[in-house]
This record gives sequence, C-alpha cells and structure tokens, in this order.
Amino acid sequence: MADEIQSIKQRFGIIGNAPGLNYALSIAARVAPTNLTVLITGESGVGKEIFSQIIHQYSTRKHGPFIAVNCGAIPEGTIDSELFGHVKGSFTNAVDDRKGYFETVNGGTIFLDEVGELPHGTQARLLRVLEAGEFIRVGSSKVQKTDVRVVAATNVDLHKGIAEGKFREDLFYRLNTVPISVPALRERKDDIHLLFRKFTSDFSEKYRTLAITLDSDAVELLRNYNWPGNIRELKNIAEQVSVLATDKMVTAAELHQFIPQQRNSMLPMISGKQTGNDFTERDLLYKVLFDMKQDLNDLKQFVLHMAEANHLKTDMSISAEMHDQPTFNELSTRQPQLQTEFITKQPVVINPANSAAHAHVHEEVEESLSLIDKEKELINKALSKHRGKRKDAAMDLGISERTLYRKIKEYNLDE
Repeated sequence: MADEIQSIKQRFGIIGNAPGLNYALSIAARVAPTNLTVLITGESGVGKEIFSQIIHQYSTRKHGPFIAVNCGAIPEGTIDSELFGHVKGSFTNAVDDRKGYFETVNGGTIFLDEVGELPHGTQARLLRVLEAGEFIRVGSSKVQKTDVRVVAATNVDLHKGIAEGKFREDLFYRLNTVPISVPALRERKDDIHLLFRKFTSDFSEKYRTLAITLDSDAVELLRNYNWPGNIRELKNIAEQVSVLATDKMVTAAELHQFIPQQRNSMLPMISGKQTGNDFTERDLLYKVLFDMKQDLNDLKQFVLHMAEANHLKTDMSISAEMHDQPTFNELSTRQPQLQTEFITKQPVVINPANSAAHAHVHEEVEESLSLIDKEKELINKALSKHRGKRKDAAMDLGISERTLYRKIKEYNLDE
C-alpha cells in the first residue's frame, strides 16, 4: 500500500507525508475499484477535487467521462436543468431539448463539489439517482436510466445541516457510503515548507526568475501560521513572494509582509472610520449618552452665569454637581446600572433679591435617557438623514449594516 500511495502522489503531483494525508489517499485507492459512492470532507482549499480524480482514474470507469460540478456556483433555478436536463418549452428560454450531466456522463463519474448547497428539490432528485439510477428531465414525465458514479464533497458540517432542516438525512447516508476526510494544511505542518518550495520553484520557472529560499525563522513563520485558506492560500503567497521579494534569501521580517494577520475571530467588524481604540456598539452608545450629559451640563453652566450676571441668588450646589460628573471610563464600569435608565434630576432655586416675600421658586429638570429610547431615536435620525439608505445610515452610526437591520427588526422601525 505504501508503494501505491507513493505512485499516486507522483502521478497527481501530491506533496507531503502527513499521516492524515496518507490515510486519506489509502482510502481513496481502496475504494476506487468499486462503484461505491464517496463523500469527501475538508475545509476549502485542501484539494478535495484531486481525490475525486484519483478515484475516477483508479476505477473501472477511467475510460469513461468525468465531470466536476460546483453545486454552489449554479443558480437554484437552473441547477435541476444542468444536472438532469430539460425538454423544449419546460420553462422560459427552453427552446430545445437539453441533456443534463447525469445523461452525458453515463458510464463515467460525476464529482459534486459543495453538495451541501443543493436545494431541497434537487436533493430529492439526486437521491432517486443514487437509489434507482433513474432521473426525469425538467418538464418531462419520461423516466430515464443512468449509470453514473457519484463522488461528492463538502466543506460544511452536513450533520448541522440535517439538524437545521437544510439537508436530507437519507441523502447524507447515501452519499456517505465511504467517507474520506482531507486534513487541513495547519494539521500538516511538516508539509508546509515542502509545498512552499514546490510552488516557488514552479513560479520561478514560469516567470524566469531565480528561485527564492527561506531562512530558518521564515520557515518557522510558515509553520506557525494558521492557513485558513489552506493550500490555495499557500500557493497564492508563494507566488507573491516569488515576484515581489527584493532578496532571494527571504527573512521572516520580509515574509511577514506577505502573510496576513491571524484572524482570531469571524465576527463582523464595526464599519465606518474608527479613531483611537475600537469601541463596541455598547461603548459607542454610552459615549453618545456621555456627550449628551456634557451638553446638558454646559447649558446649566450658561444658566448659572446668566443668573449671576443679573444679580440673581442661586443655589451653588448646582455648580458643584456639574463639576462632579463621572468620566467615560467610570460610565463604562457602571454599565449594568446605566443599561436601565439615566435620570438627570437637578433642583434649581432662584431667589429674587428684591422680593419682599423671598419666595422660593423651585424648578425641576428631569430627562429620561433610556438606552433603548435613545438608540431608537439615533437610528430614526440616521435613516431620515440618509433617506432610508440603510448602508449609509449604518456607516454614520458606526455600526455594521447587519446590526442595523437587526435593530430595525427588533424595534419594529420598518413599519
């Protein structure tokens, strides 16, 4: 088996000796001579299509046709026609009969990449092909036979799709007769430098330049990077380095310019221009409330100065309270209390000096600064300002467009 795996690697240009890779190749070699359906799983960019070609070339169907179909790239409205064909007049622009892939590849192998993206109706049609070898063209009632081996691949968790009702459980077990799991590049650390050298050698020949080499620190940088794009990303970076590197001995510092920063999270970022430290959505709301509080204090200060200028006796505790305002950091630490409601309540006592009765006039200023109310008000103002253009409104608010859509739905602002 080891000799057969080595032969497969040489024939298909596969580089690496990781145990996970060798095991996947051994499964492909053993299942190839049969007609069993195979489901290849693995992240995007790990090379799942190569395994489908290995299975076809080492099978009894190797002289038959082979076709690779990206199920996620075909629109839902036309995928049935692409796979199973259609008859004239079955839908708009169907000016003639057309054979589908399952008819044209009869006797061969069809590779269904991204099979998890198939619509429910197409899943039912595919299940019938796998169970009975039968299909019906779109717009026809005639049952046709086909002898096609199906090799499928996906980079999504089909078990999760089944739980969410997006993928048929019976179809999954039909496809998953023999599973092959292709390891991610980060699980093949010893293969990363080998692949990189192969790619740079190919690119130096293609662009007629000297091949580059990496120092030890640069090699370690390659090994420690997470490679979310797997082999496809590694090849892309190898091409960039081959063309743009100023020195053929590439150091870690220079290589670091070509490797993107580690992506530790897939959460959406706040859109719009950020200054200083990045704020979360809640922090931005507190900052708005703090600014409003400052504006209110400025107004009170102005009233105090006007009263003093007109020789009015005032309660100086107002001024003392205004100078004792919490900082923005203090507001952040008091988020649980602030989250319910801000109530600014200041007694203002003005005593006219020339009044015989010395009557006290008490004025209470009360303003509710509920987070929800202010958030609704800000969203409405932004939408009004940008005439309902949600993308522009989201940018103006400093939040993502997805968050804005969620807030509009949550507060029923689209009614």
